[in-house]
Amino acid sequence: MRIPTVAPIVIAGVLGAAVTPLWAAEAGDPAAGERKTTMCQGCHGIPGYNTAFPEVYRVPRLGGQHAAYIVKALQDYKAGNRSHPSMRAIASGLSDKDMADLAAYYSADAAKTAAK
Repeated sequence: MRIPTVAPIVIAGVLGAAVTPLWAAEAGDPAAGERKTTMCQGCHGIPGYNTAFPEVYRVPRLGGQHAAYIVKALQDYKAGNRSHPSMRAIASGLSDKDMADLAAYYSADAAKTAAK
């Protein structure tokens, strides 16, 4: 059986639409990201904060993280690939643009955002 030459192109197009690689992620706006940080500040804005739910651990600082890492982490929480219940709930309400904006803000200036 001969596969038509268009089949690989159609398959690649379908797969490409379903999976957005990190390098093709939407560029974020740091100023818009700053306006969206209120949901992050309750935990990530407290220096040295340890959470008690679902277990005790140190909450990571977001300032200075790489934008691609932040976007990927938020996507993983939203998809259920990371299991923290609070982060999954927060990420489930974020659009791709929200994620890109937050990542742009937190990765923009490590010195400025380290205190936030």
